[in-house]
Amino acid sequence: MTAAEIVEELRPLGRESYVNIIRKHGVTDPVFGVKVEELKKIQKRIKTDYRLALDLYDTGIYDAMYLAGLVADDMKMTKKDLRGWVKKAPCAPVAEYTIAWVAAGSPHGWELALEWIESDKEIPATAGWATLASLVGITADEDLDLAALEALLGRVGKTIHDQPNRVRYAMNSFVIAVGCHVEPLTAAALKAAKAMGAVSVDMGDTSCQVPAAADYIRKVQARGTIGRKRKTAKC
Repeated sequence: MTAAEIVEELRPLGRESYVNIIRKHGVTDPVFGVKVEELKKIQKRIKTDYRLALDLYDTGIYDAMYLAGLVADDMKMTKKDLRGWVKKAPCAPVAEYTIAWVAAGSPHGWELALEWIESDKEIPATAGWATLASLVGITADEDLDLAALEALLGRVGKTIHDQPNRVRYAMNSFVIAVGCHVEPLTAAALKAAKAMGAVSVDMGDTSCQVPAAADYIRKVQARGTIGRKRKTAKC
């Protein structure tokens, strides 16, 4: 199937009630309002398709861009592809989910994440921290640069409150991800959580709250699942 054909398949699946919900979470037009469960039905049919993912993303339609992340062949994604996605990202949710998931699963996630977090623009920096959060959740500890991650935790503790809105959210998520998925750095993540204290993020007209990093990590400790990895960042 082509991207144009899939867009026509997505169009009637949209619901205005869902559009209203996801707009409150930062999604911008154009958007049909297709629920993730419907997108996953299409993903199941397509499985992975590198070229189709790029074409879907290029439509600029939020639903198609989300689907692009689900069907992307992460290992085939080039630095140019991923940098292009960041440049074209219309809103923070695309950076936090679609881009972060695919970048983390690609061979270039670590390098590009470190590049993006240096940006003074909200979307690239958000994509960078979200990629790091996804990356630590799917990568074996022995394949991670633990010293660099610990330094990044220290950086978050010192600078998070000086960052743009969604960057603060992504940084907080990074601390949680490291604390929960990288057992050798759980103590360092708790230290960073203490240093940054309460994190304020404008979550729009929603009931969503910013998770308290230390509390979240301790709950995972109590369950005995610290260090558990995921097969994929995508959901």
